[in-house]
Amino acid sequence: MHRIIFFSLAILLIAGCNSQHDGDSAETVRDTVYIANLIFAGDLMQHTPQIEAARTTDGFDYEECFRHIAPTLDSADAVIVNLETTLTYTGRYTGYPMFASPTQLARAMSSAGMDIAVLANNHICDRAAKGIEHTVAALDSAGIASTGVFTDSMRLASYNPLLFEASGIRFALLNYTYGTNGLPVPKGRIVNLIDTVRIARDIQTARMCGAECIIAFYHWGEEYSTSPSEIQRELAAWSAEKGIDIIIGSHPHVLQPIESLQSRDSTANTTVYYSLGNFVSNQRKRRCDGGMIARVEVSKRRGEKPTLRCSHSLVWVHTPVVNGKRRYNILPEWVADTLIKDSAANAAYKTFIDDSRRILNMKRLSDK
Repeated sequence: MHRIIFFSLAILLIAGCNSQHDGDSAETVRDTVYIANLIFAGDLMQHTPQIEAARTTDGFDYEECFRHIAPTLDSADAVIVNLETTLTYTGRYTGYPMFASPTQLARAMSSAGMDIAVLANNHICDRAAKGIEHTVAALDSAGIASTGVFTDSMRLASYNPLLFEASGIRFALLNYTYGTNGLPVPKGRIVNLIDTVRIARDIQTARMCGAECIIAFYHWGEEYSTSPSEIQRELAAWSAEKGIDIIIGSHPHVLQPIESLQSRDSTANTTVYYSLGNFVSNQRKRRCDGGMIARVEVSKRRGEKPTLRCSHSLVWVHTPVVNGKRRYNILPEWVADTLIKDSAANAAYKTFIDDSRRILNMKRLSDK
């Protein structure tokens, strides 16, 4: 786990929000440059073959899945991922179309360096109220913060927006989904749906509580489309005008382009990653077998707007059969280039890399 500090919104509102850090003199604050490195990962899914691959004689072991990507995640100050499954303690595990995965996944996520899971997605109601309750509880137990979905109104009041500090910079994370696959939100539970009135109010709350950089993680777009929809573009433009600094997208399960949007008055820039694709899944068809991690370096002096340096790295899911059992390994590009020996897997990997470079148009942002 990384050294980040989480703030309860409810406590901040009661105590009075303060954008200057306690104990810092005005002169020290003004002269200090704060730098925080964030990593965002795409859809962390659990289809049935993945669950079976992790099964052991006495439980589930996901260490191999994250082994090669963990050093990359460890290099950041905060790692945020879209968890697109529910977690359950019951032992009745299922994949698509109604996801429910072992709670051991949360522990493995924490061990691999993930700090925050966004939960507002179209599968969060797959196991009704208990699914939401168990997911949030398992993440809490593993030391992973969550937002976008809440077990009750008190938790909503405390963690929406999710406020945290990394390397001296205060962030606010907002998370919303287009829907829940037609499933009703269970009574007493809250799922953040995309609603510009609600989002505008949350942005205002974040600013009031001293957030210096605001991130919106949207579950949006059309599945398997490599181009953002008009609805995505309109929401991104609106979000930029409202002061969102970073927009991260999930749901399409394939990569979509990256853009830099400038506000109409030219006073602010917003970086939009329309879709990060799949972080890990059992989807093996073309363009779905990988994704990217977004890297954002945020630097800031107190009293000034944050400066962003944005980049990305491709990741591919390798599924070798070892001792008669399939594995799921998330491979960064620099690992995959040397590790993959099987000719069929290497061909699929090369196709993914070529497709990704065309989709992302790497001349726009560095992939280093």
